[in-house]
Amino acid sequence: MNLHLHHIMKLTVQRSYKGEAYTIGALYIDGVYFCDTLEDCVRDMPREAKVPGQTAIPSGTYPVIVNRSPRFGRDLPRLQNVPGFDGVLIHRGNTAADTAGCILVGENKVKGKVINSTGYELSLTTTIQSAIKRGETVTITIE
Repeated sequence: MNLHLHHIMKLTVQRSYKGEAYTIGALYIDGVYFCDTLEDCVRDMPREAKVPGQTAIPSGTYPVIVNRSPRFGRDLPRLQNVPGFDGVLIHRGNTAADTAGCILVGENKVKGKVINSTGYELSLTTTIQSAIKRGETVTITIE
């Protein structure tokens, strides 16, 4: 058995509710539920035009890195190679107004919102950084 297999930490967002203004989902780390997510509304591109700052990213699998966000001034998970989107981050926030195509983490205890999000952001960022330090690849799949 090859113990030097390159391990991949797999993040998965399962979108469960697609509203007109926002999308609710759940984030899993290697198949284990981590928290709820909130994104902008999903548009059926390219048939529907992307509305800058108000459109969720296309479903698919993307590499994830952690680096310093110039906008937020702290280290955050960043999705790579998202078609038509730059600077897609996973970060704290509460409503679709806070997202601009990003994925917000927290608890969906209030309709249309995630709350208690700061702890989830910090925990997720640390978890991803640890995996990268171990030499693992981190991906996120949006379903």
